[in-house]
Amino acid sequence: MVSRVYSAQTVGIEPQLVTVEVDMGRGLHSFSIIGLPDRAIEEAKDRINAAIKNSGYKPPQKGNKRVVIALAPADLKKEGPIFDCAMALGALKAAGDIQFNEEGKLFLGELALNGDLRPIKGALPIARYAKLLGFKELYLPKQNAQEAALIGGITIYGVSTLKELIEHINTDKDAEQITLTKQSQTKIKIGEPTQSFIDFSDVKGQETAKRGLEIAAAGGHNVGMYGPPGTGKTLLAKAFSGILPALTLDEVIEVTGIHSAAGALKKDGAITDPPFKSPHHTASYVSLVGGGTYPRPGEITLAHRGVLFLDEFPEFEKRVIDSLRQPLEDKIVNISRAKDSVRFPADFILLAAMNLCPCGNTGLTKKECVCNPAALLRYKRKISGPIIDRIDLWLSVPEIDIEKLSDDTKGEPSHAVRSRIESARLLQKSLFKKHNLSLSANSQIGPKEIKKVAPLNTKELGLLNESAKKLGLSARSYHKVIKVAQTIAALDGKERIETPHLLEALQYRPKNLSL
Repeated sequence: MVSRVYSAQTVGIEPQLVTVEVDMGRGLHSFSIIGLPDRAIEEAKDRINAAIKNSGYKPPQKGNKRVVIALAPADLKKEGPIFDCAMALGALKAAGDIQFNEEGKLFLGELALNGDLRPIKGALPIARYAKLLGFKELYLPKQNAQEAALIGGITIYGVSTLKELIEHINTDKDAEQITLTKQSQTKIKIGEPTQSFIDFSDVKGQETAKRGLEIAAAGGHNVGMYGPPGTGKTLLAKAFSGILPALTLDEVIEVTGIHSAAGALKKDGAITDPPFKSPHHTASYVSLVGGGTYPRPGEITLAHRGVLFLDEFPEFEKRVIDSLRQPLEDKIVNISRAKDSVRFPADFILLAAMNLCPCGNTGLTKKECVCNPAALLRYKRKISGPIIDRIDLWLSVPEIDIEKLSDDTKGEPSHAVRSRIESARLLQKSLFKKHNLSLSANSQIGPKEIKKVAPLNTKELGLLNESAKKLGLSARSYHKVIKVAQTIAALDGKERIETPHLLEALQYRPKNLSL
């Protein structure tokens, strides 16, 4: 007898439907799983047998039976224990021990030997995908039910044990009927940050850097901060997340789905704040960009819709730094391997912090740089011209006066800065709407749209062209200056760029490639 049950898995961060077909007949005893399974799926034979036996049913391996489980489509690589539950139900149905209608139902979950269901990765994106495919019911481990219930329009059942699930779906008249409790839809609060961030008012001095970060948050621009050690670069980066606008509902689901598929989601939670990722400078290329035999997202993708903070920027491997070129420009990461090729989203704000030399003494009044010329040249070569070009604002974070550290005067709090940023974002969106553009921030304006969204008057155009010649700006930098100036205008409540906005934007460009 052949049975069919539906399950799914994530490939990268994208869900794929997998049909579990089970054929059980008489013959020499064998139990095989086909359809490009990995080692974890091959080992599922023993988990399934033990779980079925400990749930009070006859395991497939008992007696002279030939059991074949096929995972379709056959050319899709299958990985992980997510199919355990579906394979166990298919085996029981093929043996005639239970009966149920599989249409409109999707089953996920890893089985413990005693029949318990263990949590899985990717519950949220699979739930959203199941709804799009027209499934009406989703059965998955209880620990994943609240996460999956972020998606409305599909009934979510949290299951604790295989026995509990069988007795809920089994239509056999002799079976004891248990009704599983439906998971109510998870409500998301959108608005104020839920995490405790460092407040802008707690950062002493560095008013120029604070202003630059406000512009970056308002327009979604990338930032490079440079200066001596201990001047507040890391503190400013940590405070930056607290002034970013809150994620929209669609962005919350998108970001939470990415973290869920990557196995990086915390218990019982949607990610409602912009993510803040801060990998150590010893992080490998794969950990940052993503990849592996079965490609998985890296820190770049986990920072999607949030912030990627790279402290000690030149200390990262040159290969890692140069890998930022595509995501900074296209907001995606393409990973191609012999076995697979995937595309990950990577729309983040880059915050890069660096000293001006390896010893860090450059810029300090009481200390002298002790770096030899070769070490200094090597240090500066780590950051190529194309990377410098892709960073919109370069902010100097100089040595701070000791008197300012002991000053008890409070600066402007984060919520006041965030209020201005939210107003600027609304102004930008209204401008985009006028031109029928589906953009959310000025950093996303392309070369085709820039003349529509950010037109320059004759005076400002002449000023920009003259400055571009003196500074040696590339075409990319030229456009970035316009986009930053447009953001400054939005913070000023203006739709068009004026001379002060353009002059301020120009001062954030590095005077030369060595900073």
